[in-house]
Amino acid sequence: MKTSSAQAKPGSSLPERIGNTPLVRLDHILGGLQGITLLAKAEWANPGGSVKDRAAASMVADVRDRGLLRPGKTLLDATSGNTGIAFAMLGAALGFPVQLAMPANVSPERKRILRAYGAEVDWTDPGQGSDGAIRRARELAGNDPDRFCYVDQYSNDANWLAHYRTTGPEIWQQAAGEVTHFVAGLGTSGTFMGTTRRLKEFNPAIQAISFQPDSPFHGLEGLKHMGTSIVPAIYNPHLADRALEIETEAAYAMARHLAREEGLLVGISAAAAVVASLQIAREEAAAGRHAVIVTVLPDSAEKYLSERFWEEEP
Repeated sequence: MKTSSAQAKPGSSLPERIGNTPLVRLDHILGGLQGITLLAKAEWANPGGSVKDRAAASMVADVRDRGLLRPGKTLLDATSGNTGIAFAMLGAALGFPVQLAMPANVSPERKRILRAYGAEVDWTDPGQGSDGAIRRARELAGNDPDRFCYVDQYSNDANWLAHYRTTGPEIWQQAAGEVTHFVAGLGTSGTFMGTTRRLKEFNPAIQAISFQPDSPFHGLEGLKHMGTSIVPAIYNPHLADRALEIETEAAYAMARHLAREEGLLVGISAAAAVVASLQIAREEAAAGRHAVIVTVLPDSAEKYLSERFWEEEP
């Protein structure tokens, strides 16, 4: 496993420390596939521990610049976890209150982190997933518009623009312009939308592959089954060259494998990204093609260590 990264300047403010995450080379997991390179952005290196720091910082900067998040206002949004943590971190650092709507079945680690940052949370019905949190945030914003600055990450262009401006150029530079495939999961879809748009500007021949859970009832936290969910307004299904569906159990098994065989502790959606990337890698190798596949590992396993699947044997 090799890494490439840019370093934050000494004395940088919190927003300035977001981004420039390492690009990790995953060789062993390929099992000797010829002509294939697999690279992954280690997004847990962000100060809030996930890729969502990028989008949250972009959205906060946008509402502050437009005067929507002014003194006396509380930032409000729906979240399945990581974006809420990023908002809470930024609120603590920059001095604005944060209120979140979030499914009550998120991991205990997430709950403790939010409590530590001082965010206020409305816990919503676990059975409704992130859609229930979205409905609650909309209700709160509608009932008290003078109190809340509703960011709405699912409809906010500053979400995907964060990746257009940062993640895409970082990947292109770190991979020395040799990317052939980009693979990313769909939650708000901001990571896939923004990064894909920028990478295709660099090279239109890059294949962009999205993935999502294979069922409405899944355990892939942070990802959406688009066919049965409230579809984010920023999502464009036509941007992907190909769309994959990933089984929850395959992601769990990959998370255990990466930990026990690769020494890499990653979150559930990150493990799903490796599953999807390996599918593409095997297809390209079988066809005798060379490929440089880049994916995004949204976070580490630290927020999921209470999950039961870690105790299961292969």
